[in-house]
Amino acid sequence: MCMDKNSEGYHDPTAGTAWNNMRREERRQEAERLSMISSLIPVMKQTAELAGFEVIGRITLKDKATGKEYR
Repeated sequence: MCMDKNSEGYHDPTAGTAWNNMRREERRQEAERLSMISSLIPVMKQTAELAGFEVIGRITLKDKATGKEYR
């Protein structure tokens, strides 16, 4: 669906701009989550190491707010 056109097919930049702004915010939030995960995984591995364990498999995290899983 083209967001730069209204239901009658005429050019409508307002709808397209609003859609792009929403997507930009979603991408920013996703980048923030990925950055947090990138910081969290080494801490989890180090904690396991300090407790005498080694992480040998993939760590899967689930965002409680969105329900999205990160593998």
